[in-house]
Amino acid sequence: MAGQFDEFHAELRSVAGDLLAKDRAVEWPVLADAGWVGLEIPEELGGAGTTFAEVAVICQEMGRAASATSFLGSAVLAVGVVNALQPSESRDRLLADIASGSTRAAVAFEPLDYVPDAEGADRVLLIDGDAVVEADLTITPQPVLDETRRLAIVAPGEVSQVHQFAGDPQAQIRRLHDRAAVAVACDSVGIAEAMLAATVAYTTVRHQFSRPIGSFQAVKHACADMYVAISVSRQLVGAAVHAVTEDRPDATVSVAMAKSYACSAAVDIAGKAMQLHGGIGYTWESGIHVYLKRAALNRSLFGSPASYRQELAQRYL
Repeated sequence: MAGQFDEFHAELRSVAGDLLAKDRAVEWPVLADAGWVGLEIPEELGGAGTTFAEVAVICQEMGRAASATSFLGSAVLAVGVVNALQPSESRDRLLADIASGSTRAAVAFEPLDYVPDAEGADRVLLIDGDAVVEADLTITPQPVLDETRRLAIVAPGEVSQVHQFAGDPQAQIRRLHDRAAVAVACDSVGIAEAMLAATVAYTTVRHQFSRPIGSFQAVKHACADMYVAISVSRQLVGAAVHAVTEDRPDATVSVAMAKSYACSAAVDIAGKAMQLHGGIGYTWESGIHVYLKRAALNRSLFGSPASYRQELAQRYL
């Protein structure tokens, strides 16, 4: 799959990079017009009919630009949930509405959870036991360290509609958790790549003792360590994306390795980038703090590295 769609993914990545570079806060209608919100929605319902692999490309570019959008909550999580429901007229109508941009949805994996993009969503889907419910909700926005994301606590009220999963509910819920974790890991890879590029550019033009600081051995080694960590992250996240896309039986293992490593690495790389930028790296104007805070939130969203490593360790007990 990787070789077959490499050219298409490269083109999608280029287009996404150009669009996101223009404005960090991309509005929902712009995402809909670009066709990104309906990537995994069937063509007959107004979507693109592609796979999670293409969604992952956009997620990585979102991280590279530290973009403040509702893509994670609606285009990644909500579309994944609705696609997992039993076929029905109401399900197809919701997918068509999301693809057209007329409806923005969000997903709560449990009540009182920190729900991405619930604030301002037209519909919030709550995973309750073995079903997905819609109810009268109280949504309370929560301030978080990362200003590029919007999280809220969701308190459910009277249930208005109940949807059933297609197939085994627990298996479907596990797949949805895997999707969420990999999407965040892709975002973290984009963050790390952006921080390495910014650091290399800065250390090339910043001079000390009449030499670029990038020529100093300590700086070279630090940048090399960043590059190695990114290379490992790319391999692990790429394997996890393919496992989720193809719904492999061992997808959870690949997801655990990708999420635990890539999200930790992004925090370390952003911190090292701030250090290598010297005094300017700690200023508000440098923008590095935006990436560092986003990486820190990614590390905790949908499972911490420690929880995933513990899960991996259970395989050897």
